[in-house]
Amino acid sequence: MNTLLTVKEAASYLRVHPNTLYKWVAEEKIPHLKFNGLLRFELDKVTESQRNLKQNNDLLNLLPKVDLSLENYDRMLLKGDSAVSKKKQRWNYGFGAVYSRITAQGKKRWYIDYKLGGKRIRQVVNAAQARADAVFVLQEKVAASFSDSHNLKRRIKKLKFSEFAEIYLDDYARTNKKSWMDDKYRIEANMNPFFGEYYLKDISPLLIERYKTERLKSGVTTSTVNRELTIMKKMFNLAIDWKLAKDNPFSKVKLFSEKDTQKERILTKEEEERLLAESPDYLRSILTVALNTGMRRGEILNLKWSQVGFERGIIRVERTKSGKNRLIPINNDVNVVLMRIRDEAQAVKHVFPNPKTGQPYTEVKKSFKAACKRAGISDLRFHDLRHTFATRLIGLGIDLITVRDLLGHFSVRVTQRYTHSNQNQKEDAVRKLNQKTQKGTKNSEALSHIWHISKDESSVRRVTNMFSIN
Repeated sequence: MNTLLTVKEAASYLRVHPNTLYKWVAEEKIPHLKFNGLLRFELDKVTESQRNLKQNNDLLNLLPKVDLSLENYDRMLLKGDSAVSKKKQRWNYGFGAVYSRITAQGKKRWYIDYKLGGKRIRQVVNAAQARADAVFVLQEKVAASFSDSHNLKRRIKKLKFSEFAEIYLDDYARTNKKSWMDDKYRIEANMNPFFGEYYLKDISPLLIERYKTERLKSGVTTSTVNRELTIMKKMFNLAIDWKLAKDNPFSKVKLFSEKDTQKERILTKEEEERLLAESPDYLRSILTVALNTGMRRGEILNLKWSQVGFERGIIRVERTKSGKNRLIPINNDVNVVLMRIRDEAQAVKHVFPNPKTGQPYTEVKKSFKAACKRAGISDLRFHDLRHTFATRLIGLGIDLITVRDLLGHFSVRVTQRYTHSNQNQKEDAVRKLNQKTQKGTKNSEALSHIWHISKDESSVRRVTNMFSIN
């Protein structure tokens, strides 16, 4: 009698995952038997299936390997819709494309463009020094895509979280996220120490909940934990797209509520005067722009003179968080600051360059903190200057749509938080209401007393006119 194997035994024999075996059963790709609802496999049939798998994998090795120069390769495969000029360089090969771009630093970077499972993939080839390098990587990627779509790969390579983190940073974050250095820091400082040695398939919702608990015990805020969970959720979504994972455990984990964690620190006018007085010249100029434009710190530090239009009286903010450029009017305070800096500048590209390096400041945290300390101001972040700008506009009666556009928010719902930011205004409003109510109550009590004494409507009418009561 032929030996019968369980799912686990057959999967081990074929060197595939049990889930792959279940998939083959559903697709009728492997002979099988069922006994009382249990799957069993005949040993000789499994052996035959293993032989067929080996033959399929060997097909790729039977293809002739032809070594072509790039010139001959272009002559054979390059399509007519390629574009090679000073402004645009793109080589289309039918199965994919290679193109180049010049970075802000003047460096040429090479990219590849191909389809994976019907989805378009565009990514930078970090190690490519020339087009030939990019073409080679393109061939490898397309070949891997072909193997995946035709089941020529027997199983997904097992990856540890730390290994996939490197792939995420190199192939996605560096190219697609301006804040990729923040991701890199969070991964190396917090995520890798906890998840690094776990395989992607072994990271479960329960393990993630333990991570949340450990991070809170370390003293960080719930919003910090949420930022880290959001990054890892994105990482797993990409892993699924790249066929490196089957599901996303982070989609089953809830983020912490941040309703009570939003800081509402608004700079008062008196504090502003003290802060500016205690700031060095370069920082005072930066703070003035922040308080009068609502621009983010990175937007200010990287501001170029080409973005400043003195004639039209506007600043064009580029490379924003939302991905959309926006225009901000220049008021008198900002105009005075920028005109003075321009007169002192000596053919520099950026508005606020570091005099030691000639490059934009990367951070002003130390000088800002020192200025706050000298001014006797506590619990103030640079980002609170943006909050102050928005809150002051709301206090002046500016509509939310205009404030949203000036701040560059994606949704007016984000802007609405500033309608609740000024506690002093709220207290003053309630105080005025209370004063008016007390005045009305006293007048009503006086009229009641007069009526009970005189019982004369004409007397009451004269007193009413005296108090101007309606």
